[in-house]
Amino acid sequence: MTEAAQTADDTQPLSPAMPERDLFSKFDPLIAEREALLATGVRDPFAIVMDQVTSPTEAMIQGRKTILLGTYNYMGMTFDPDVIAAGKKALDEFGAGTTGSRVLNGTYDPHTDCEAALREFYGTKHAMVFSTGYQANLGMISTLVGKGEYVILDADSHASIYDGCWLGNAEIVRFRHNSVEDLDKRLGRLPKEPGKLVVLEGVYSMLGDVAPLPEMVAVAKKHGAMILCDEAHGMGFFGEHGRGVFEEMGCSDDIDFVVGTFSKSVGTVGGFCVSNHPKFEVLRLVCRPYVFTASLPPSVVATAATSIRKLMHAGEKRAHLWKNSRRLHQGLRDLGFTLGTQTAQSAIIAVILPEQDTTVRMWQALLELGLYVNMARPPATPAGTFLLRCSLCAEHTDDQVGEILEKFAAAGRAVGCLS
Repeated sequence: MTEAAQTADDTQPLSPAMPERDLFSKFDPLIAEREALLATGVRDPFAIVMDQVTSPTEAMIQGRKTILLGTYNYMGMTFDPDVIAAGKKALDEFGAGTTGSRVLNGTYDPHTDCEAALREFYGTKHAMVFSTGYQANLGMISTLVGKGEYVILDADSHASIYDGCWLGNAEIVRFRHNSVEDLDKRLGRLPKEPGKLVVLEGVYSMLGDVAPLPEMVAVAKKHGAMILCDEAHGMGFFGEHGRGVFEEMGCSDDIDFVVGTFSKSVGTVGGFCVSNHPKFEVLRLVCRPYVFTASLPPSVVATAATSIRKLMHAGEKRAHLWKNSRRLHQGLRDLGFTLGTQTAQSAIIAVILPEQDTTVRMWQALLELGLYVNMARPPATPAGTFLLRCSLCAEHTDDQVGEILEKFAAAGRAVGCLS
């Protein structure tokens, strides 16, 4: 073969023969369901593009000014001038990225400063920053609990918690959602000698309900288990200092590890774990999702550190967010919607709808009225549960909350959810 012919052959796209069983075949039911849904003319709820984000509470979506009610930007820190300035300064001083792991060349001064900010915020001796909140759960759970030990988790736990369990070699035990009695029963059946880790969440992200932490912590301690609490959706506005549900409920001295994320109240991206355990620092050498991934860009951790320190003094913002949550929750109930909780328990309000078609049509009607919310369905939600998840922001004005209620009323009538 000539060199020219060889070059031409090398540029041809690969066209492998189809295997007897395509590895994508297992997704065929989901593909067919999605195609049938889109054939009705609705937009894809999971493919929305924000053309321009103009504030923590508004964006342009396909040329329409839209109120954002599905961003988890609880404290509205994404556009805070001090936070943005810190990121720009770090970008100028340290460049776009580290190109390395934290244990090699990936630790810059902004990374250690961010961990210092977390220690200040939580009042702990140790803090470790991960590249995402998902990796924080993945790393902590899979590293802490090994072969012959037990991890005990709520059946409605976040996917990152489940994945952390599966990455490790521990035995996995699930208990009924928020059931103190079932947690006690399942812990009581386990052998006493092996190590045990009970994994809880302060706020559960689908329904916005809060865990009964004092009772669960007492049960876990009774059975000799350590406790990890995920405060992804509680950090910023629960507790006197905004540390989370565990602070609000007086459990600070009994939680061994607190995991959280920067992608909610902090307003950027990243994850972390804080603890007072005297041996905590060894995790930097043995936690695979920390050791074997690139560290966050310095500009990102600089924004996180600035945001975290400002959240320490955000009492007025926290009060306004709670005001928004209680008003929207009561307003939606008064309209006749079924909600995930009887009262406003967090900044998340879940509107439960009977089936997927109605949920998608309601979501689309709201979007066309200029309101963006999250649509959620199994497996993200419990089996057979379809909902629209609203996440409020401390920057939502009183007028915007009024507009949100008007849009839900109009969309509900249009779709037939309300009489």
